Amino acid sequence: MGWNKKIVFLTGASSGIGEGIAITIAKKGGTVCLVARREEELSRIAALCEEIGGTARVFPCDVTDADALRSAADKVRDEFGRIDIMIANAGIGGSTAKDKYLLPEVVKNVIDINLLGSVNSVAAVLPEMIENGSGQLVAISSLAGFRGLPRSAAYAASKAGMTTFFESVRLDVQGGGIAVTIIQPGFIKTPLTFGRESKMPYLMELDYAVDRIIRSIENKVKFDAFPWQLAFLVRAGLIFPAWLYDRIAGGAKYRV
Repeated sequence: MGWNKKIVFLTGASSGIGEGIAITIAKKGGTVCLVARREEELSRIAALCEEIGGTARVFPCDVTDADALRSAADKVRDEFGRIDIMIANAGIGGSTAKDKYLLPEVVKNVIDINLLGSVNSVAAVLPEMIENGSGQLVAISSLAGFRGLPRSAAYAASKAGMTTFFESVRLDVQGGGIAVTIIQPGFIKTPLTFGRESKMPYLMELDYAVDRIIRSIENKVKFDAFPWQLAFLVRAGLIFPAWLYDRIAGGAKYRV
């Protein structure tokens, strides 16, 4: 798949993985429509994309606001006629001093952004993709969505929900010309992980992770979980009985 003339609607575009994805797509000749809350950061990234020959548009809005997200997508379609690829990347971590007590408002905030934000993103683009008979939905989920993790209840739940939501959507749209790609990375060096004292096994460089994500989108893979070492361990945990999983995972020192 070539990126030239592709129209990409990217949420969580103001830093980290989103910034890396936007710049890489711009280098490949794609048009990136940048969605996030911080307009100043979006404008900075848009300028970088334009400098390297890409086309970029800025849409400051919150993914938890379904109407605002739909309005942004409508503006993209009004200008370019379509959205070829939607990448649901907006997300926050779940590890704060508060959420070790599992305060409902803290958990709700993580679920609202990570899960419902991705639901809103799909709703903003899918009806027109179905009408056109083409398009691609991409979920930037996480290996944390496979099983529960210590000190990560809100985040793990949000990513488990995100993964199964996109998989369900894929089943609903199969045969209609729409691809659904679910990407489940492990730990990546981004502002989300910067400064943590806890151990993060198989921590990946951002450039490596972004290149892997881009290749997965290009090849329209259904699932891509990486790095393979951590993905193998996490998937193995799915077949462990509860008593064994609790013993192993309960002693983990990392958090997400």
